[in-house]
Amino acid sequence: LEAAHGRRRIAHVTGDGTGAAIMRAVVAAVRATSSITVIEGVEVRRLLVVDGRIAGLVAAGSFGPHLLPARRVVLATGGLGGLFAHTTNPLGAIGQGLALAARAGAALADMEFVQFHPTALDVTLDPMPLVSEAVRGEGAILIDETGRRFMEGRGRAELEPRDVVSRAVASHIAGGHRVFLDARTALGPRFAERFPGIAERCRTAGIDPATIPIPVRPAAHFHMGGVAVDAEGRSTIEGLWACGEAAATGLHGANRLASNSLLEAVVMAGDVAESVAAAPAGPLPLPQPAALPAAPDAGAIRGLVDETLGVVRDQAGLLTAIEQVGRLAFSEHAAADPALVALFIARAALHREESRGGHWRRDFPQRSPRWTHRQVQRLVPGRTDIISNWSESHDRPVPAHAHA
Repeated sequence: LEAAHGRRRIAHVTGDGTGAAIMRAVVAAVRATSSITVIEGVEVRRLLVVDGRIAGLVAAGSFGPHLLPARRVVLATGGLGGLFAHTTNPLGAIGQGLALAARAGAALADMEFVQFHPTALDVTLDPMPLVSEAVRGEGAILIDETGRRFMEGRGRAELEPRDVVSRAVASHIAGGHRVFLDARTALGPRFAERFPGIAERCRTAGIDPATIPIPVRPAAHFHMGGVAVDAEGRSTIEGLWACGEAAATGLHGANRLASNSLLEAVVMAGDVAESVAAAPAGPLPLPQPAALPAAPDAGAIRGLVDETLGVVRDQAGLLTAIEQVGRLAFSEHAAADPALVALFIARAALHREESRGGHWRRDFPQRSPRWTHRQVQRLVPGRTDIISNWSESHDRPVPAHAHA
């Protein structure tokens, strides 16, 4: 059983090896498909737009900068957890697809909704290994250094939604405590059989979860926002689609349930593929791009983002974030693209004066019926102006002209 689920509805492979099994299957399928060309060691730095349509992209690799014509582009670049100092995501997951889309003029939506997983392994590893929610589903409990079970008496206790558990853990840590996930009674010697991957990561850190509580803390894990798309994955820029965590489909609302991201990726990928196949494919003239931007690096802002855009937010921190990442976002610094993504998060979080799902304001701790709508923002290409539609209530993204 996983948090906020009422039934055991999630299939697993070898305990906690589901993700690796999926990746092996996907990689094998790609390699077996002759029509797919995989170009490794190449990074897209900018999308090229002609008359409001995608025309191509600027890539960089060992061969230097290169222009690639592409009238149809799908962003499947994953999330942005790498913007945070504490994350379970790969460090390259810094929202680069969102930065590419934003600088091309596409709308972004729901940027304030970042999900923090409450139980990342709190050791000196970056990124932080995930201690799956399923461990709590098997009966493991959260305790502090005194052995007190601090979630007891709160609804479904350790199986409350992720935002609730993350806030409780973060609050306990802020109060000077350490937090541990105790599986000794619930699983004991069965831990390694039930969760072999987690057991191995714990052993690497010198922890035997069968006999020792696991140190944990919240970490950035999933982003419910992203490139604003419609039911077929189309963005507000013709020829640009987004899929998976890079897309703001609205399917997760303000707070994703565990494992539902796979359902979203499978369903939306099929719809996106059909939409792309039906779109015009002829080449467009490529504009001459500006100087190649530096390879994106979020290192300079991770601490700031963690402190101001983390589990608990407030006006003072959000204003600090906006001021500091705003300066970097339009500079030539390597952190410019990560800073732009953080700026979109901070602006949306500041404007949403309530708490809902993955967005929690200590200065506005209640949910408000005035805030049932989505927030949409877009950057004016070539300028530093971000135009916002703070009252978007439609399922489909607003056309670019409607933001002015």
